Amino acid sequence: MSKEASLPVIRLATAEDAGGILEIYRPVVERTSISFETRCPTAEEMARRIAEVRRSFPWFVLEDGGAILGYAYASPHKDRAAYRWSVDVAVYVRENQRRNGVAGALYEALLPSLRMMGIHNAVAVIALPNPASVSLHESLGFSLVGVYPKIGFKLGEWHDVGHWLLRLREAEADPGAPVRPDRLERSGEWKAALSAALAGLRP
Repeated sequence: MSKEASLPVIRLATAEDAGGILEIYRPVVERTSISFETRCPTAEEMARRIAEVRRSFPWFVLEDGGAILGYAYASPHKDRAAYRWSVDVAVYVRENQRRNGVAGALYEALLPSLRMMGIHNAVAVIALPNPASVSLHESLGFSLVGVYPKIGFKLGEWHDVGHWLLRLREAEADPGAPVRPDRLERSGEWKAALSAALAGLRP
């Protein structure tokens, strides 16, 4: 990690982070099948996505010395109302910061935050093969629940897509509506979760 005087921090993303996030996301789109997008969004589009996610779910960045090293966010699993207690989750890390604990730290912030909101299920959708992502998610308790064979075509190849599930809360007879993150982000429990998540970073 950086030796800058400022300490690493995990915080909620803003529209101003779109450029730093694109520095991480662009090579994923252009050179890999990790994302099934084939054209990288503009900074304006990325800012719009951040704002849209932030209306209902957390989008975190891990920043050190003024640079964004990675980001993680949740989004609706499906649009139908009965799915509203389930989310898809994703994490992306700057290429030269991988294996430094950045992805794990971001998830250790995101997953407890989702529990506080009343979210019951987190789903990781992984284009295969991607052994690093599979290992990360399984180390956090995600379990494989199914694979769509040869469902995406990118960079001249067909790719399987696996779905990994993490149960965040036990099923409740009356779960109540999930709480918006802006109602929790000033709470001591929320701040403690973000602080604790940084413990896994490697120097």
